[in-house]
Amino acid sequence: MAYMSESGYNDLMEELRELETVQRPEISRQIAEARDKGDLSENAEYDAAKEAQGMLEMKINRLKLIIADARIIDESKLSTDSVQILNTVELKNVKNGKKMKYTIVSESEADLRKGKIAVSTPIAQGLLGKKVGDVAEIKVPQGMITLEVVDISI
Repeated sequence: MAYMSESGYNDLMEELRELETVQRPEISRQIAEARDKGDLSENAEYDAAKEAQGMLEMKINRLKLIIADARIIDESKLSTDSVQILNTVELKNVKNGKKMKYTIVSESEADLRKGKIAVSTPIAQGLLGKKVGDVAEIKVPQGMITLEVVDISI
C-alpha cells in the first residue's frame, strides 16, 4: 500500500494519461512508419520503436500498479504532535549545527531537490514518531548521523 497526498495521486494520474493518450499513439505511428520502409530484419528504426514501445508499456503498467495500490491521506487529519508522512520536519545536525528541512512523502512523490524525501529512506524511518526536541541516531550510508527535531509542520 502506498500512502500519498492527493496532489501526488493527481500527478500520477496525469502522467498515466499522458503516456496512454499521447506517447502510446506516437510510438505506434513510429512502428507503422518503420514497417512501411521494408525489410524488418535489418530495420534499426523498427527495432528501436519496438523497444521504446516495450519500455513505455512497462512504465504504464508500473504506474497502474502504484495507482491501484494508492491510499490518499486526508491532510486535514494530519497532526504535528510527532513526525509522520506528509509532515515537514525541520532538523538540526547535532554534530555540525547545520539545519535542514524535509517533507516526508511517498516513494512516488520523492524529490530531493524540492526537499521531499521518501518515507522509506533511512532518515525518514529514523524520524517517524519523534517529537519536537527528540534526537534521532540514524544509520546512513556515510555512517551514523544525529539529528534533532526542531519543528514539525504540515
